[in-house]
Amino acid sequence: MASQSLRDRQDRKGAAVPAAAPPPARRGRSGQWAAWAFLAPVVAYLLACYAYPLYRNVDLSVRHYTVRSFVQGDAPFNGLDNYRTVVADPAFVPALTHTVVFTVASLVLQFTLGLALAVFFNRHFPLSATLRALFLVPWLLPLIVSASTWSWMLNSDAGIVNTVLGYAGLGPVNWLTSPDWSLVSVTVANVWIGVPFNLVVLYSGLQAIPAHLYEAAALDGASGAQQFWRITLPLLRPVSLITLLLGLVYTLKVFDPIWIMTKGGPNGSSTTLATWSYRLGFGNLLPQFGPAAAVGNLLIVMAVGCGLLYVRAQRRLA
Repeated sequence: MASQSLRDRQDRKGAAVPAAAPPPARRGRSGQWAAWAFLAPVVAYLLACYAYPLYRNVDLSVRHYTVRSFVQGDAPFNGLDNYRTVVADPAFVPALTHTVVFTVASLVLQFTLGLALAVFFNRHFPLSATLRALFLVPWLLPLIVSASTWSWMLNSDAGIVNTVLGYAGLGPVNWLTSPDWSLVSVTVANVWIGVPFNLVVLYSGLQAIPAHLYEAAALDGASGAQQFWRITLPLLRPVSLITLLLGLVYTLKVFDPIWIMTKGGPNGSSTTLATWSYRLGFGNLLPQFGPAAAVGNLLIVMAVGCGLLYVRAQRRLA
C-alpha cells in the first residue's frame, strides 16, 4: 500500500511518462523516403549526363541526318544502314586496327612502367614522396598542353628528340609526318600521360599488402623475384584488373593527343575509331552525323564488352 500511494503521489506531481515508439511500418517508410531523397540527385545526374546522351547517340545512328534535319528534327529512320556504311568503308579496318594496336600497346606499357615505379617507391627511400609527386605532373597537366609539348619535342626540324639523335650521329626521324612513326609517336605520348595513373593506383594496392608476408618469405629464403611473383602479383590482382579496365576505357576514347599531334594522319596512319568518328561528324564540309554516331556506338560496345569480361574475372577471383 505504501508503494502504491508513493506512485500515486509521483503521478500527481507530473512525473514524465515515456512516449510510445512509432510503429515499425512508419519508421520503414520514413527511411525509404530519406534514401530516395539522397539517391534522387545521383539518378538525375545519370539520366541527364549519361542516359539521354546515349539515347541521342543511338537515335543519330539509326537515322539519316543532314544539317537541315539535325536542326529541324525530321530525319528519316534508316535502321542499320549507317552501321553497314561504316563497316563497308575502306577506312574502317585500318581505324579498327590502329585502335587495337594503340590501346594494347598503351595498356601494356602504362601498366608495366606504373607497376615498376610503384614497386620502386614502395621502398620508402629519402625524397620518395617528392619524386612520386613529380611523377604526377603528366597526369595533372591539361591534355592540350601535353600533346602540344610532345608535338614540339617530336618536330622533324627543330624538335629536341631529333636534336639529341643528331648529336648521337643518328639521322632525323619524321616522327609525326611519317606513316611508319606517327602511330608510335602518339602511343608514346599517351603512355607518358597514363603512367602516373597506374602508379597511383598500384602503389595504393601495394600499401594494402601486409608487410609480415614479405618478412616471412624472406625468413624462408625467398628472393626478391620470388616474393614479387608469389606474393605481390597474386595479392595485387584485383587492383590490377580495375586499373587495366579503367585504362582500357580511357584509351579507347583517346582523342585530344592524337588530333593535336597528327590529326589522324598522314594518310590515316594514326587514325583511330575516336578520331574517325570526329572527322565524319565535324571534319567534313558535309557532316555525316549518322555514321559518326555509329562509330561512337561501336566504341561503347567495345568498352561494355571489356567491362563484362572484368565482372566475370572478378567473380572467378571471388
